[in-house]
Amino acid sequence: MSSGSDGSRAPDGEPVRHRRRESAVPVAVATLGLAGVVGGLLVAAIALPAVGGAGILTRDAAHDFFEVPAILREIPLPERTRLLDKDGKQFAQFYVQNRQSVDLGRIAPMMLKAIIAIEDARFYEHAGLDMKGTIRALIANARAGSIRQGGSSLTQQLVKNILLQNARSEGERDLARAPSIRRKLQELRYAMGLERKYTKDQILLRYLNIAYFGGGAFGVEAAAQRFFGTSASALTLAQAATLAGAVRTPYRTDPTLGPEHQEALLERRGLVLDRMTQLGMVPRAQAEAAKAEALALNMRPEPGGCSESDYPYFCLYVQRDVIANPAFGQTRAERERRLYRDGLVIKTTLDRTAQRAAERAIAAHVYPKDHEVAAEAMVEPGTGRIRALAASKKYGVNPGDRGDGPKTTFNLPADTAHGGGQGFQAGSTFKVFTLATALAKGWRFDQGFDTPGSFVPSSGYRDCSGKRVNAPETVIHNAGGEGRGGPHSLATGTWQSVNIFYMMLEREVGLCDVVRTARSLGIVRADGKPLKEVPTFTLGVNEMDPVTVANAFATFGARGRYCRPMAILEITERRGRRTSVAPSCSPALEEEVADAVNHILSGVFTRGTMKGQSIGRPAAGKTGTNNGYTSAWFAGYTPDLAAAVSLGDIRGAYKHPLTGVEIGGRSYGGIQGATLPGPIWVRSMDEALRDVPATSFTPPNTSRFGGGTTPGLKPEDMAAADPRKRREDGRGEFFDDGAPYPEDGEGRRGRGPRPRWHRTHDTPRWYRWDPYDDGAPYHPGYGREPYYDHAPRRRPWYQNYLDEEPRHH
Repeated sequence: MSSGSDGSRAPDGEPVRHRRRESAVPVAVATLGLAGVVGGLLVAAIALPAVGGAGILTRDAAHDFFEVPAILREIPLPERTRLLDKDGKQFAQFYVQNRQSVDLGRIAPMMLKAIIAIEDARFYEHAGLDMKGTIRALIANARAGSIRQGGSSLTQQLVKNILLQNARSEGERDLARAPSIRRKLQELRYAMGLERKYTKDQILLRYLNIAYFGGGAFGVEAAAQRFFGTSASALTLAQAATLAGAVRTPYRTDPTLGPEHQEALLERRGLVLDRMTQLGMVPRAQAEAAKAEALALNMRPEPGGCSESDYPYFCLYVQRDVIANPAFGQTRAERERRLYRDGLVIKTTLDRTAQRAAERAIAAHVYPKDHEVAAEAMVEPGTGRIRALAASKKYGVNPGDRGDGPKTTFNLPADTAHGGGQGFQAGSTFKVFTLATALAKGWRFDQGFDTPGSFVPSSGYRDCSGKRVNAPETVIHNAGGEGRGGPHSLATGTWQSVNIFYMMLEREVGLCDVVRTARSLGIVRADGKPLKEVPTFTLGVNEMDPVTVANAFATFGARGRYCRPMAILEITERRGRRTSVAPSCSPALEEEVADAVNHILSGVFTRGTMKGQSIGRPAAGKTGTNNGYTSAWFAGYTPDLAAAVSLGDIRGAYKHPLTGVEIGGRSYGGIQGATLPGPIWVRSMDEALRDVPATSFTPPNTSRFGGGTTPGLKPEDMAAADPRKRREDGRGEFFDDGAPYPEDGEGRRGRGPRPRWHRTHDTPRWYRWDPYDDGAPYHPGYGREPYYDHAPRRRPWYQNYLDEEPRHH
């Protein structure tokens, strides 16, 4: 808890000296000396008016009054922890008590006057025990036969709040509230100790930061925000009087409980204003004007926890990161205390632009009510910073606790360690690890072999323990809609995602070496169990989460530099100490091997399973379609951002394959990686990178990786074939416009190579949009679906060139 200003300002806003009670303390001591322990008796009589009498002050009570230590243990107040995005804007918070302690200079002078007027008008005159107030309350209570007035000073009320805060059980809290002589004497003793320890301003500040105002608001700053949507420094007279009136009976005047409670709060506000007038703190006319104002509550919700966050999946990831990380405490209990009570400010890696892009892309294709769920994670290559986590279902509990409704409590984009589920089989996205292994072992782009129509992995497979893991009973086929048998090179086998080619390639380069490559890129199962080192490892039989897959692919975008996924940038503790969190990175692949992988995976968009879908800048990726359509994936990247999209049935992937399904209001015979995950990836990445200058991949070392031999492979299918010289279907899909390749250093408009294909009105299949927006109104495109449903239309990329030199239109 902040100690606030050191006696810097009095309630009227004027500077005051650091008074240490030189005059007040002797007066109090003299008074107590004259009356003996009458002060303790009077205080006790207030709490127990019916017990009065000369024999009430027992020998034990007197002993306690003098012997109880005056030093009160003060533990730091629970503060709310706030989560900020990368730009410093809050998106979530955690707390057990909604409190944000402030210094005296950040509290309006009217608030200081109001609380003193109603709670302890002689606060600056006494030394912890207000004898006049005590006697007045004693008389009033005796006449009424019950407690009508309190005699506790503001310092004594602070003591009571501290004791309640220190209580570790309900029994200790009951003792702190018990109407006993012993407690009252102890409370007074502690109050006098605080008066010696702190200045009056410091006591007042501590009281305003600890007090409960109702509505779940602890401390004046949280109360100002909760009741009026403003800060404590900006409170008006009427607002300050309202909060001062609420602190005595915060439950009876809690405005969230209904009209009767609001009426009680209005009545208390009037009492405060009358008292301020009597004490000369405000002119009567000003007080009457304030009394005439409506209560004017603006009950701003103060959501706590991830379920009420704007970005719940990212919030969950950070929450689990803190609770599981020993850096935040040796035990789970200690880590939870730090998160929920220590008032941390955690700056995260969240990028709202990327986050909104992922959310909109998913929402355009998959509905929350669908049984099938889509999830996406975006990661920055070279740092491992997670930029977005999104899913098609809302976060929360379904009515009746149903498991397949529009909500979920699983962190779908993450692994089980971060609140996720079991994940989905990653499918053909795992072929990239075999590809990287082959390139590292000297394979060339056009090197390959002839493949049969089916394949039985009956021999040649060993796991990393040396055990034979052949599967002679398993028959492998190529996935429907993807590759087929025949001659395939490293490039064509990847572009067409040929299962059998990759099963044979994995056997050639070694199953264990492929597993080691995957592990070096951070691949672990979503459920935390050991990876299944089986022949079908390259086909993605292991269940994965989007964060892990996106981060592995980000390694290729960073030229082989692997970085652990991270969600926290900086932690600021309540006393201002800041700790920055640096990326944890290490080389996982040779740079040249990563460059070669990028070269082949770029062809997935131009000559492979994602042909016709593009984001208008250099990109690489891999589809993932599982046998039996149990799940579908797309993972891809640029040098600036990587993302992975998964799709599967939340009720169980094996029991509910992605065949004959309706998703997002559209019917599908079967879902492949390019059917839904691919378009989601394209739309989200295009929007997330809209304002980011394009970055080209480093060209591969063709002397090391170019060439190779595959018997039966057609020359036009070679990876080394010049796509600028190739024409297809008579439509001019590829054409030679004379533009140099990016390695010549003349990429157009700083956005990579000049586009070399288009489809126009005579081939109404797909529009490719220019990265520059000319503001023209949107017109639905031709073919599958428009990408920019809610944005200005972008010019077809080729229009810029038609303006310069009409050709190929």
